Amino acid sequence: MILLQLFLSFLQVGMFSIGGGYAAMPLIQNQVVELHSWLTMAEFTDLVTIAEMTPGPIAINAATFVGTRVAGPLGAVVATFGSIFPACIIVSLLAYVYRCYQKLPALQSVLGCLRPAVVSLIAAAGLSILQTVIFAGSAIQLSAVDWIGAVLFLAAFVILRIKKWNPILVMSLCGAARLAIGLVMKLPAA
Repeated sequence: MILLQLFLSFLQVGMFSIGGGYAAMPLIQNQVVELHSWLTMAEFTDLVTIAEMTPGPIAINAATFVGTRVAGPLGAVVATFGSIFPACIIVSLLAYVYRCYQKLPALQSVLGCLRPAVVSLIAAAGLSILQTVIFAGSAIQLSAVDWIGAVLFLAAFVILRIKKWNPILVMSLCGAARLAIGLVMKLPAA
């Protein structure tokens, strides 16, 4: 039963995540955190981090991680297959249609209309993760701010946007900084 749930959940994600992996994140969050409670929001944030840092598409990495967590190696295969199956069918059909009708203004109009929806899905996922990082997933209140997370977010944002550093280097430095700060703050007073 759990394998069927995994397959159907990631089949839905695969069918409706137009725009790529980041656009799939709110759908994956809805399935694994809210509907099935397979992960907590904090675990989901860790999932996004791991899925982003590992090679391959983020949605497929997430499906593999959740499948492994819920039902072991077979769960990983089932969730991953559920995630990619719709894309294989849809992309094959769309490639055929696009090749035949790429010059039609109606097709160009449809593609133009999808872009804002994709951007909004990505923004929703980003804001949800930002809330988890800065407010530890709780309600947005000044007293609940994780100041270390907020400073690391701002530093990473500035370094990525202005200095154009390698994202993997920035993630590694933020992880190392958070670890070092956590270790220093937990040291007993002398």
